[in-house]
Amino acid sequence: MCFSATASFIAGISLSVFGVFTVKMARRKAEIPFAMIPLLFGIQQLIEGMLWLSFHHQARVLNVSTTYLFTLFSHVLWPVYIPFAIGLLEAVPWRSKVILIFRYIGGGVGLYLLYFIARFQITSEIHGHVVYIFPHFHKPIVLALYVAATCVSAFFSSHRFINIFGVLTLLLFVVAYWFYTEAFFSVWCFFSAILSFLIYLHLKLVRALAADSDEQHA
Repeated sequence: MCFSATASFIAGISLSVFGVFTVKMARRKAEIPFAMIPLLFGIQQLIEGMLWLSFHHQARVLNVSTTYLFTLFSHVLWPVYIPFAIGLLEAVPWRSKVILIFRYIGGGVGLYLLYFIARFQITSEIHGHVVYIFPHFHKPIVLALYVAATCVSAFFSSHRFINIFGVLTLLLFVVAYWFYTEAFFSVWCFFSAILSFLIYLHLKLVRALAADSDEQHA
């Protein structure tokens, strides 16, 4: 998390354990990518915990490696992965086609930001929170397309808790940007990680509906 090394490690370990549990809840292969989101957030928080330690111990190599690893998660993985995972769960044809558009948007944003990560130096600093120096992301069009892929794509899912996940993620994006503008990306990633609980609720609902269906056919 963006507030301290201890908080990051606690969040990372908790989310990783929770993520293993949600993956085990998946009933179909198509559910596994979505179920893995808490685990991936957990790994991301552990990376940021290591980044905090690099500042405390003046470990230059650790600082550079964890800065780039966190940035790859935040700027490249999520815009590609979120609409991909949501699309795998969609059974309604028209919704699936709309989500496919967001997959292309996320893929384009991810590749664009990956280019800048590879081309230019990315650094991190502590200003009360972890601040990632990556100005290319903050261009309005890039930011808008990123939000479309990671948040708005969930609006078109036919699953209730995925819709809620998208709405709350977007609201927390606004909150993080408004109150933590300089470090908003680190703060928003933490907020989004907390929402991983909605993934558990979605999988629990799916299992309950499946159990009811099995009983009706028994």
